Amino acid sequence: MFICLAIVQNKVAIGSVQHIIPIVLSVFFTIFLIRYVNKNFSRLQKQKTIACLGWLISATVIAFHAYRMLYDNYNFKTDLPLYLCSLMGLLIPVFTHYRKYWMFEILVFWIIGGTLQAVITPDITTGFPSFDFFRYWIVHLGLLVVIFYFIFVFQMKPTLKSMLKSFLALQVYVVLMIGVNYLLNANYFYLNEKPKSASLLDYFGDWPYYILVAQLLIIPLFLVIYLPFRLKK
Repeated sequence: MFICLAIVQNKVAIGSVQHIIPIVLSVFFTIFLIRYVNKNFSRLQKQKTIACLGWLISATVIAFHAYRMLYDNYNFKTDLPLYLCSLMGLLIPVFTHYRKYWMFEILVFWIIGGTLQAVITPDITTGFPSFDFFRYWIVHLGLLVVIFYFIFVFQMKPTLKSMLKSFLALQVYVVLMIGVNYLLNANYFYLNEKPKSASLLDYFGDWPYYILVAQLLIIPLFLVIYLPFRLKK
């Protein structure tokens, strides 16, 4: 894959330095963090560590939207933190504080299946060193760090029933976003139009077919995510 050498404040291209470097850094950070806390931290310290990370992610989402409301042309039809990753980023401290297994069951598939796709095909309008650039990577890569922390530090694993619970929870979210989109004439979760940047939805046809195709592919995707846990078991 071609890697661009220039770092400029414009839209982040797939395969560019601004795309690859944050991913590489987060991989090294995640491996170091998990190994270090498993070796040196008590259970209480492990809990406090992930709680702090959860608050960092949420605070980033809140600060970004507060900044946009104060100093930018904030549009409630397009800019509310209702896209799945932004919403998870906003609410993730609830999960990192209470550490409920049913929350893990839902989030493990949402984050690995959805957030990972957002990392592979980033939708960042302005690159380094913009606020949007740091917000995007802190939230998306942070969510992945959180879920892998729970897998490898707290030893949480999903079951086959977890996959069904996550799928049903996603349908509830879709129905809620349909209502929000109708009220605001918006396009949250890309239910009315595909994202402007490149994404996997580009291969699924035009509206509304890409929504139907995406729904049909969710179960196989969740099965692929579940397979490593099943094989290890």
